[in-house]
Amino acid sequence: TIGNMDFYYSPGSSGCRTVLMTAKALGVELNKKYLNTREGEQLKPEFVKLNPQHTIPTLVDNGFSIWESRAIAIYLVEKYGKDDSLFPKDPKKQAVVNQRLQFDMGTLYDSFANYYYPLFRTGQPGTPEDFKKIETAVGFLNTFLEGQDYVAGDHLTVADIAILATISTFEAVDFDLSKYPNVDRWYKSAQKVTPGWDENVEGVQRLKDMVNAKKAEHKKN
Repeated sequence: TIGNMDFYYSPGSSGCRTVLMTAKALGVELNKKYLNTREGEQLKPEFVKLNPQHTIPTLVDNGFSIWESRAIAIYLVEKYGKDDSLFPKDPKKQAVVNQRLQFDMGTLYDSFANYYYPLFRTGQPGTPEDFKKIETAVGFLNTFLEGQDYVAGDHLTVADIAILATISTFEAVDFDLSKYPNVDRWYKSAQKVTPGWDENVEGVQRLKDMVNAKKAEHKKN
């Protein structure tokens, strides 16, 4: 049975949006608890007790606490999915989904973070070398999607959802996807088929507003 699930999150965070869309795809209700990380709310002792790493997203399912967005997404599918379509049980199919999830975390999102996180903090992005790493990472994704409608196999999986959360975050900083036709095509179609897309867009918009405010602040200084 689907119990009482507390979900500690911030709408701008792409990892949080991964979990929100996965929950929507499963028809699972989350009891959303907004954590203002800029105010240091994640450092409150009661939250650190739930997650000693004090990161968001964090899910607490009937006393069981788990963090890292992709781990949460897989947990939700394995526990509450009516079938295994979002995270296939077949070892080869699952391996491809896992590879894409790890590519998303270690290469694609990582390249985004290294270049754009300084922008969120200071109004100025990282170095041109950092930007080249983004182009390389999105280029890899473009190759994975050659002749494919989904990032891992022939139907929607948690890998699509996680990478959708990442690529939509690129939109908050006006990254041009048109140089990557397969990614661009997949991105447009994934928006239509992924449950919870509307809430994802709201989160991206909040991030975009924050980026623009930082840029304006930086110009003044």
